[in-house]
Amino acid sequence: MKSCLRLFLLALSLAMLPLGGGPAMAQLLPGGEPPEETPAPDAYERDTPRSAVTALLRALAEQDYTRAGQYFIMPEGAESSAAMRARALQIALDQGGRLKLFAELSNEPTGFLNDGLEPDLEQVGVLPADLVGRVAPANDSVAEGEPILLRQDEEEGIWRIAASTTAALSEVEIGEGTIADEPDRILVAGAPVEDWLRLIAIFLGLFLVFRLTAAVILWSFERTMEKPRRSAIYRFLYAALPPFSLLLAVVIFQIWGNSVAVSLVARQILLRYIGIAAWIALAWLVLRLIDAVAYSLMHRMEKAERRQAVSVVTLARRAAKLILVVVAFVAILDTLGIDVTTGIAALGIGGIALALGAQKTVENLVGSIMVIADKPIQVGDFCRVGDVKGTVEDIGMRSTRIRTNDRTVVTIPNGDFSSLQIENYSQRDKFFFNVFIGLEYALSAERLREAIRIIEQVLEDDERVAEDPRRAKLTNFSASSVDIEVFAYIDLPDFVESLSVRQDLLLDIYSRLEAADIAIAYPTSTVYLRPEPGENKPRSAQ
Repeated sequence: MKSCLRLFLLALSLAMLPLGGGPAMAQLLPGGEPPEETPAPDAYERDTPRSAVTALLRALAEQDYTRAGQYFIMPEGAESSAAMRARALQIALDQGGRLKLFAELSNEPTGFLNDGLEPDLEQVGVLPADLVGRVAPANDSVAEGEPILLRQDEEEGIWRIAASTTAALSEVEIGEGTIADEPDRILVAGAPVEDWLRLIAIFLGLFLVFRLTAAVILWSFERTMEKPRRSAIYRFLYAALPPFSLLLAVVIFQIWGNSVAVSLVARQILLRYIGIAAWIALAWLVLRLIDAVAYSLMHRMEKAERRQAVSVVTLARRAAKLILVVVAFVAILDTLGIDVTTGIAALGIGGIALALGAQKTVENLVGSIMVIADKPIQVGDFCRVGDVKGTVEDIGMRSTRIRTNDRTVVTIPNGDFSSLQIENYSQRDKFFFNVFIGLEYALSAERLREAIRIIEQVLEDDERVAEDPRRAKLTNFSASSVDIEVFAYIDLPDFVESLSVRQDLLLDIYSRLEAADIAIAYPTSTVYLRPEPGENKPRSAQ
């Protein structure tokens, strides 16, 4: 099994290698051609709409308007005024303009191709109508003005703010509302501290309102229901409402926070990283729901004495929680701007390390699946596994825990567990009753036959003894006794009850033999002495 598992992991690692194999692989293949040289990344990170907007915001936060001007398409001869357009953009966005959130921006070099715009255009936000002379629609509560467009350069493939947006920014008056004109203001990450406090206060206020509402709902259930904790609805609400309060606060803040008249830098940074709280809240919510559903199912399975189903639910619960944590972790990395696709592609090479270094972990995982699927044991079964005898307490993803009669816990990796000999005592439908009764040699043959009939009658009279097989036979002449073997089955599945029946049978056999004056032998010996001269027969002494 282990050799097959190594081959499987090695094949999996090779299959995970990126298609094409890279330069080294191309040189190894017959007739392989070296790959084309990839263009060097842009120094200003304008390769994708997401990276371009993120780098532009970073320049505005540092008030480096010269660098921010590199993200504008300017008419010929007007490149020097690009810094002024960057300041105008910051003013417009600080006074009601909006940018799309980090996750809403395309991270592909081609941008979104199905947004209804030309292939080389990408909308990343909206300028406020009052600053650019646009009138909002009557049915729109938010003043929608000139869209903020990026245009991709055909030759260089970089994204910059389109000329139409740059022209609209020329109507913005520069000199009022800029951070540079207020040197006394305390800045944190390029935004006034009061703007940060305002946004944080809004978020905490939303969370507090929703959390108190959840507490009131739970309190009302506790007051109106006799035994709320036994109700499935109450358990569901108890598990879901606390994390749902946080998730709802994040969603409302993301919808409303983009329209708050505060610094663009503070707004965009907080809205971007508040997504981490959203993923944490979502993972928290689903984890609690998984536990609530799993515990409810396990309680039902235990009442129905379906102990193997309890093991399946336990394993499924742990696997689902592990997958959820991995997904949330990857999503948080993507929110932080870490290129997740590169890391996932690196798993192709890392698969070889997995095959060599993590084979025991995979072997234990496969072993746990085999134990659950084959069902040799269940939680609560009394069994012998190899040299270990005890009660199964848990079948996990990596190992199985057995409580021994000495009250110690033995942990056996599932990879080894599945290959050991397993003797399950809890699956016995009846218990073997096999004893040897030794009678004295002084009994005659007829008395021995009577003793055998007495023992057979005891077995026949007890309804708890199975009819077939059921026998009592003379089997041996041993050193100190004549042995009668009793062979029967106690027709009960419970071990404790079988011990009581075994005791009753032995006492009944003993009392009936005693009543018939048939003695049970005990170790004795007879010594014959050589006769002295003149004696007619040998003497004996016991």
